[in-house]
Amino acid sequence: MAARQYSWRAGIRGWLIGVVTLLAALDAAAWERVRESAPERYTVVAGDTLWDIAARFLHAPWQWPELWQTNPAIDNPNLIYPGDVLTLGDCQGAPCLSLERAQRVVKLSPEMRKVPHREAISPIDPDVIGPFLRGHRIVDGDPADDALAYVVAGHQGRLISGAGDSLYVRGQVPRDTRVGIYRPAERYVGGDGTPLGTELIKIGEARALRAEDDIVQLQVLSADQEIRNNDLVLPLESSQQRDNMVPRAPRNALSGAIVGVPGGVRFVGRLQVVTIGLGTLDGVQRGHVFQIAQQGEVVSDPRNQEALTLPSEAAGTLMVFRPYDRVSYALVMEASTVLEVGDLVRSPPR
Repeated sequence: MAARQYSWRAGIRGWLIGVVTLLAALDAAAWERVRESAPERYTVVAGDTLWDIAARFLHAPWQWPELWQTNPAIDNPNLIYPGDVLTLGDCQGAPCLSLERAQRVVKLSPEMRKVPHREAISPIDPDVIGPFLRGHRIVDGDPADDALAYVVAGHQGRLISGAGDSLYVRGQVPRDTRVGIYRPAERYVGGDGTPLGTELIKIGEARALRAEDDIVQLQVLSADQEIRNNDLVLPLESSQQRDNMVPRAPRNALSGAIVGVPGGVRFVGRLQVVTIGLGTLDGVQRGHVFQIAQQGEVVSDPRNQEALTLPSEAAGTLMVFRPYDRVSYALVMEASTVLEVGDLVRSPPR
């Protein structure tokens, strides 16, 4: 009986030692994600991006959600402001960040009490993606099918129109509604030839003045390029909220390729926009980070001359900021070599 009890206790003791060892290993692995140079406290400054801050603390910035601890005292912890203080700490053996919200200074005067407006930091550089989003969009199928109308003539027979001019379109355009004028550009296709979408470049914006049957006169409010016959009129694309755009890896293992580069160039580098052949139908969301890999070199087996493809090599990372059904716009965040159309994209290692 005593021997049996000893055996039972020894088994329990061995199990507990195994659990403790496993937890210690997991904690050690969690801390390996953190850079040795990571600060214990960091004060956010204007111009920081969420990606920049994540890269200060982590080797892999897309692991940010695993480091971030939601602070119940903060209404939206995904919004971080200049002046906020981030503190790196230990949460039950794993690294975590806590946030100390900066106090807002209230200026008093005899006339009014004014609280200064603050802008939350952007997930990625707004100077790069802001102008791009205003000037590019992707539609499925034939863009003409989604168009409200198309340009048929300029005022007094002009072949081209610009800001301040009026022009005529054929179709149905709501009066006193600001609309966009677009021109089809790149048509994206998958590796098997499947159509993925058509890119539209915004030429300008206009407003309907009057209509007679299906001929509508528009006033051009702004123009980035000359407006020509057959350009398309579409509703303006609504802007998307950025407060849920957190760098993170997709939940599922996804793989695709860079299918194009807006502007028609073939080679790209860091902080350039690319189009990848994965979209919301594949589960892609804003903020998803992918690893970029280049196909391995094809070599000849020295013994039997068989063609062999070497393993692909990691070449950078990108972050999706505007997903569509079958394709997505993404910004190259890191590049260790020159990237090009056809390079692979895949879920990053966790």
